[in-house]
Amino acid sequence: MNSTKTIHGKKKEPFPVSILSLTVGAFAIGMTEFVIMGILPNVAEDLNVTISTAGQLITSYALGVAVGAPILAILTHRLPQKLLLCLLMGIFILGNAIAVIAPNYDVLMGARMITALCHGTFFGVGAVIAANLVQPHKRAGAVSIMMAGLTIANIIGVPLGTFVGQHLGWRASFAAIAVMGVIALIGIILFIPRIRQDQTSSLAKQFKALAQPKLLVMLLACAIGNSSLFAVFTYIAPLLEQVTGYHERSVTWILVLFGIGVTVGNIVGGKLADWKLMPAVFGIFAGICVLLTVFTFTVHSPTGAVITIFLWGAGAFAVMPGIQVKIMNLAQEAPALASTSNHSAGNLGNAFGAFSGGWVIDQMGLTSLPWVGAVIVGFAFLVALAVYIVERRQQMPLSMRTSGKQM
Repeated sequence: MNSTKTIHGKKKEPFPVSILSLTVGAFAIGMTEFVIMGILPNVAEDLNVTISTAGQLITSYALGVAVGAPILAILTHRLPQKLLLCLLMGIFILGNAIAVIAPNYDVLMGARMITALCHGTFFGVGAVIAANLVQPHKRAGAVSIMMAGLTIANIIGVPLGTFVGQHLGWRASFAAIAVMGVIALIGIILFIPRIRQDQTSSLAKQFKALAQPKLLVMLLACAIGNSSLFAVFTYIAPLLEQVTGYHERSVTWILVLFGIGVTVGNIVGGKLADWKLMPAVFGIFAGICVLLTVFTFTVHSPTGAVITIFLWGAGAFAVMPGIQVKIMNLAQEAPALASTSNHSAGNLGNAFGAFSGGWVIDQMGLTSLPWVGAVIVGFAFLVALAVYIVERRQQMPLSMRTSGKQM
């Protein structure tokens, strides 16, 4: 029995076309989050601020997602989910439209904060809807299809948005993102079905569901995993240019290859999580740890570095669908709030990872980043493995647990 929602009188399709409208929304949000990195010098020059000051547009976005997403999820928890998605995309379009006409840095910062509010809540609610549009054994795969929009944005959207911003002005990049938001909104209106919802749990019950120790530990694993990713990925360009020896133009194509790895890993990770959820999660974390350790050595080899980066990108995002579904499974009274909190935890990890990577560079040098990233993700592996062991032990008959203590 589906404990949350069912579609009006319709049998669930394996992968309904409606999920693709969520993918388009994820694509637009992925563009607005990451395109700023490619047009940062243009923004700084046009608004007469330093590069470091313009960089705060990235940091503030991550913090806006981390802090704002749960708050917005709480304030809107009684709204029908399709209506909420439409509202979120409307706010997203508004934020990007303000960015297009922003007369100064402060207004642009405000526009970024507005769009950040939509990020976590959209992915949180979208993941719940995607999971409930398919059969239970295909939930992780459905979530990975929706999340593919975010990964494809890194392959196509961000390079395209950067190209537009460099040739037509940075405002044109945000205009293109706003258009993508309009397309996503139309898709949601047309293709997301009306979903019958059970009576919404009270906020007290939702917070109680969110406060489960195992769920909080999984949120911690998500944050640690993202910290490992951003500790290295934030500084991937200087690593490739100064250590590996690639030219600046080549780095762009290597990042496209990373994005392809991310997309492949996201889909494969969803399949693995549908097969064996927790073994897939801690197994992928272990694989990332190995890859980053290897990267410590292959970063000095042009060919080895490219191969490792592709595999690392695949692993880094393969773990995400499994964590998302696990958290929703644990918080049956508050799947949307829990899913949204997962994105908040991830963005806190993003911010901490970028900060810790900068500290490592200052204290130990660029070449230390890969092995430090391996150490960080090693902690995520231990956390996920501990959750799995505890669950296995809880599933054992009491007599077996007692006999185990006596041995």
